[in-house]
Amino acid sequence: MGERLAGLLHRRGTPREAGGWRVRLEALADRERDQLPLWVPVGLGFGSAAWFVLPDASGWTAFLAMALAGILAPPALAPGSRWARAVAIFFLAALIGCANIWWKAERVAGPVFHREKVMTFEAVIDTAQSMPAEEMVRFVVRPADPSLPRRIRINLDDKKASKALEPGARVSVRAWLMPPPPPAVPGAYDFSRAAWFQGVGATARGLDVTLIAAPTERSWRARLANARQGMADHIRSRLGGGEGGIAAALATGDQAGIPEEDAEAMRRSGLAHLLSVSGLHLTAVVGAVMLLTLKLLALSPTLALRFRLVVIAAGVGALAGIAYTLFTGAEVPTIRSCVAAVLILLGIALGREALTLRLVAVGALIVLLLWPESVVGASFQLSFAAIAAIVVILDHPRIRALLERRDEALPVKAGRFLLGLILTGLAVELALTPIALFHFHQAGIYGAFANIVAIPLTTFVVMPIEGLALLLDLAGLGAPCWWLAGKALGFLLWLAHATAGAPGAVAMLPGMPRGAFGLITAGGLWLLLWRTRWRLFGIPPLVAGLVWTVATPPPDLLVTGDGTHLAIRTARGDLAILRPKAGDYVRDTLSENAGIKSEPIELDMLPAAQCSADLCAAEVEADGTRWRILATRSPNMVDFEPLQRACAAADIVVSDRRLPVTCVPRWLKADAVFLRRTGGLAIKLGAAPKVLTVAELQGEHPWATAAVPDPKTISRRRSAGAAPGAPWRGEPRPAAREPRAATR
Repeated sequence: MGERLAGLLHRRGTPREAGGWRVRLEALADRERDQLPLWVPVGLGFGSAAWFVLPDASGWTAFLAMALAGILAPPALAPGSRWARAVAIFFLAALIGCANIWWKAERVAGPVFHREKVMTFEAVIDTAQSMPAEEMVRFVVRPADPSLPRRIRINLDDKKASKALEPGARVSVRAWLMPPPPPAVPGAYDFSRAAWFQGVGATARGLDVTLIAAPTERSWRARLANARQGMADHIRSRLGGGEGGIAAALATGDQAGIPEEDAEAMRRSGLAHLLSVSGLHLTAVVGAVMLLTLKLLALSPTLALRFRLVVIAAGVGALAGIAYTLFTGAEVPTIRSCVAAVLILLGIALGREALTLRLVAVGALIVLLLWPESVVGASFQLSFAAIAAIVVILDHPRIRALLERRDEALPVKAGRFLLGLILTGLAVELALTPIALFHFHQAGIYGAFANIVAIPLTTFVVMPIEGLALLLDLAGLGAPCWWLAGKALGFLLWLAHATAGAPGAVAMLPGMPRGAFGLITAGGLWLLLWRTRWRLFGIPPLVAGLVWTVATPPPDLLVTGDGTHLAIRTARGDLAILRPKAGDYVRDTLSENAGIKSEPIELDMLPAAQCSADLCAAEVEADGTRWRILATRSPNMVDFEPLQRACAAADIVVSDRRLPVTCVPRWLKADAVFLRRTGGLAIKLGAAPKVLTVAELQGEHPWATAAVPDPKTISRRRSAGAAPGAPWRGEPRPAAREPRAATR
């Protein structure tokens, strides 16, 4: 109708400039009117994400001004039109999102520890989490000393921890304190950002924790945490190994008991979502409680005739879902799933269609308003992308017609159900792969097929048997059910390891640029949220983001922020690391951010490497240019003159300590002083070398500057983060000399 009206007006001589485009936009907005509300949480998330991406207060202020212009301009251009109101509301949501996260970041501000130091102090235990897979207990404590951070996270050897160390207890702590660590290299996990919003101002390795006074009064949160920890310990006592760790994660959300090799297999096989309490688990709990309530109430003819039992069962199911959410720690995926479940149950009670994109949008809106920092977290993105992909594909008319229930033979019904699992699994994998590559630098390729078995196994076998086992344990009769649960979980682990070990099971990516991820996200949302052919305009940004990602070259050098670890990409595609005794975490971090699956080799093994106990020199060839890298790898002092000659012969020098001013390499000197203001480095060598720094990605956000007490250092961080290649901007150094051309 709108298109016909627009064509008629155009034929009557209405100039395009005089309003033809407005008519077309209005007709388009009218056809998509049911989809317009879905963009409110998108605008909210856009504003929150912009605050994280833009580097400083001037950028945040400019964004707020731009959003304000976006609110005012459309109604002025087309007053009273639907599309103008929609655009204005979108930018209003973006303005609220940016202002909300800025306000929250300032509201949670607190002291942050600046330097590593061994200290003794008194504190009250806030939370205690047993981590048997790592043989430690993790505490979060609130120090009594106001000069210390409000909350400190402490890892303590489980042999030094007693059961008396529970939430609410007053303790004396002797620990090695350190600031919350920033990303080790560009693209790695930023714990300092997460710690800022959690109110954690320091991390520590506990040397000794002594009980001073037992808790006199426990809050409901403490009692709930104790109950959760008690159930997790009980489950792990009934099932050992990875089976017990996964069973505890399904019931309580506590993944600390899962051995690392099993957790890695679950990640690589695309089954890790089963370990995080979310929609799958909440659906099983709510569905079981609702069905049981309905069947029990239906046993009474009086209740069945006088009351709507479905409404009562839905209410009981909603209460069970809320209780399960609180019991498992109320993480973002669980909260989203709980909100969705309650809305679905409300829809059932009112006789409305239950699962829609509007329901997903309401859940996202609540999470983004209360926890705006979650927008940059993998948990939020994976959770909402998965559920949105499922709803969109099941809502497609052709898919709905294909999968709708029919009066047909059981094998045909089973085949239709299996086809539905495959289609939804593929849709989810397509939606989650870019997110997994951006955050984790790897994604499981065969996850859709593994989930065909894993999801029904977990939902209809493992969780019901585990719930029955816990119920029977009250009478001491749960052993047979635990045996069955162990066998089912053993099969799940076998499936995970078999899938993860299959050839080509994992796709690796060294690092996806933020801009590319933004284009992929924007294109994906455009395709998902519109219904008409207008949605096809999401394909160009999606393709552009994918091309940008694939075209981004991997780094040739990775340097951690403390200068201790150096990784070099070899000509064969291997990763050579400086220190042979580097721990698993460091090895995994460097390998993932380099996009290399194989185990790192030692730098000494390179043909052109010359290494001693104190220094190591190696050569790397890139784009016909040979670069010589020199690095220190011991705390020992090196003789002055040999060090000066070695620096002069090197293009890049890396050290975890301050080097003398006479150490002058040809191109870059990344010593402790330099790295203190830039953080970790990702270096691409070649004819036009580029350097990406952690400081550049962190900008002047509060968690980046709070751990740097010296204003001069903060100003240096600003210059260091200005642009790629800028880490040495403003640093006095001799004129750079060109690296040597490669000799062939």
